[in-house]
Amino acid sequence: MTVTQILAAEFAVAPWQAENLTALLDEGASLPFIARYRKEKHGSLDDQTLRKIADRLAALRALDKRRGEVLSSLETLGLLTDALKTAVAAAATQSEIEDIYRPFRPKRRTRAGMAREKGLEGLADLLQAQAKDAPAPETLAAAYVDAEKGVADCGEALAGARDIIAERVSDDPELRRRLRALLQRRGRLISAAATEEDSVYRLYYAFDQPLARLASHRVLAINRGETEGFLKVKVICPESEALALCEGLYVKAGRPAAGQVAEAARDAYGRLIFPSLEREARQEATEKATAAAIGVFGDNLRQLLMQPPVKGRTVLALDPGVRTGCKAAVVDAASRVLDFGVLYPLPQHGKVRGSQRQMLGWIKKYGVNAIAIGNGTASRETERFVAEAIADLEEKPGYTVVNEAGASVYSASELAAAELPDLDVTIRGAVSLARRLQDPLAELVKIDPKAIGVGQYQHDMPEKALDERLGGVVEYCVNAVGVDVNTASPALLARVAGVGPALARSIALFREENGPFSDRTSLKKVKKLGPKAFEQCAGFLRVPGGENPLDASAVHPESYAAAKKLLKLLGYGSFAPERLADLRERAEAYPLAKLCDELEIGAPTLRDIIGELLRPGRDPREDLPPAVLRTDVLSLDDLRPGMELSGTVRNVVDFGAFVDIGVHRDGLIHISRMARRRLEHPSQLLGVGDVVTVYVVEVDKAKNRISLSLLKDD
Repeated sequence: MTVTQILAAEFAVAPWQAENLTALLDEGASLPFIARYRKEKHGSLDDQTLRKIADRLAALRALDKRRGEVLSSLETLGLLTDALKTAVAAAATQSEIEDIYRPFRPKRRTRAGMAREKGLEGLADLLQAQAKDAPAPETLAAAYVDAEKGVADCGEALAGARDIIAERVSDDPELRRRLRALLQRRGRLISAAATEEDSVYRLYYAFDQPLARLASHRVLAINRGETEGFLKVKVICPESEALALCEGLYVKAGRPAAGQVAEAARDAYGRLIFPSLEREARQEATEKATAAAIGVFGDNLRQLLMQPPVKGRTVLALDPGVRTGCKAAVVDAASRVLDFGVLYPLPQHGKVRGSQRQMLGWIKKYGVNAIAIGNGTASRETERFVAEAIADLEEKPGYTVVNEAGASVYSASELAAAELPDLDVTIRGAVSLARRLQDPLAELVKIDPKAIGVGQYQHDMPEKALDERLGGVVEYCVNAVGVDVNTASPALLARVAGVGPALARSIALFREENGPFSDRTSLKKVKKLGPKAFEQCAGFLRVPGGENPLDASAVHPESYAAAKKLLKLLGYGSFAPERLADLRERAEAYPLAKLCDELEIGAPTLRDIIGELLRPGRDPREDLPPAVLRTDVLSLDDLRPGMELSGTVRNVVDFGAFVDIGVHRDGLIHISRMARRRLEHPSQLLGVGDVVTVYVVEVDKAKNRISLSLLKDD
């Protein structure tokens, strides 16, 4: 099968879809562009499916590359036969290819190699043949005793011959395939304590579970526990079944040499095959767990970045601290810094009342109508300080706790220094918190996604794979929302399809030197922004307030003519959104198929154009529940089992979800308390940023833990 045939079969798409997607990727088209503006080419597949197909395409091509390397090596060695060529061509996995190549691959000095140097290969051939009428093995071995070659007696000769047979057994691809299947089916992972010391890994001090049922988070936890010296880990397989497989393929019962071959087969399994398969099994389990963890991280990041912006609000941000006070910044609705300072909400400083007066003064002076509080040290105390300070206000600004993960990374970055050159590093962190509340995507895009803290075991992930996944998520979110080319930071511009860091700097420089872009066509004047880059990025870069209203929409410039002709055919004089309320009805009455023919565009593109004309520049985040802004504060002491609360999902992991219910400590909804049916993963129900109703199950004050449930009668 060709690569595109494999893709079509694996993803249940038509061959033409796989072929067209492959061609578009090979032409250098970005996934956001393909997903949004080439729907006719791939049959309107969604972004995530397209990304999975693209990833699989890369993996299949890597497999083909290795296939070619093995064939080339065999040909160079003069060992390539038609049978080998067919076997390598039919191999579907890297393991299968390596199993075929194993007997011919150059080896380090082995016991079998040393036995061959002593001239014992002939004896190994005689023993392995297991002829019915052959002499006893000791009789055969006598002819190979040669002190000069290092073979002192028959025992040494037989031992060397068995080493050669064992290596042959180990190199048998069919046997390895069967043993690998047995291990996958019947293998178990066992971990035990490597120390008497108590640790966070105590759950795994006596752990035993089938490989096939291992949960991803358990694999990663066990790996880390082993690395840190708390756990001893091994894989076991039913040895009797494994040895029966080995002997069944090689031993001819009742023959004189059968015992020697059986001993060699057992040695091959215990010394050569199983250690290799154990490593493979653990690596495969780790790779699956890693892929799952990266997937969860990516999903959480996508939901975090796509949280609705809090628009039109002047925000007071508080970055809590104990020793040096609480850094504060007031940021207007356009994200400009109006004021800043330091408050002291903790009694130990003796400045609580003065700090409350200062904060209330800012609220009154600047019309603050939202407060963002960082979730770090002293966050709970700062919440109480805010709640008490605003208690008597007639119009209370709501407050919310904002995840400050990565804020310090941003504060000390070159980007922060360029954006806020006159502010101290600590104040920059407070400004970042305010902007995170106002527009999570625009602010968080400035930070390395790994520093945002919405994953599990992210520090154990392969950096390249994690970066690619998270980078793809950020790219998707930025392009799904669109970017105002005249106000976006270079960090945001760099994530637009077809742009990148260098071109983002060129766009920002052009904007600085020539003033705001008046239309999309002006982008072509930017240095190094050629036709291909313009094609990729133009639809995602918006120019609000320009002469052409389409420049503020997601309609691609290549479709402007079709959009204008559509309006004319349906009897509209111009593009005026307020007069297009019945556009969809008119288009369906025309009907749509006829419109497609006359406009020379596909149905998906026509539907997208109609959607944009009805809601130009629509922000998909506006359809999601807004952030929860509180005006009072709860403590752990206020919680009671059965209490109903509203909260915001902060993180989703394999075993549950953490929810902010306004008591500083996030509560955990275990996966078992999410639904009355069995869930494969919490993400089937919940995502980061979701606003949910939860019920308190248990409060453990000693361990500072809160157990929650989505089920009222739980």
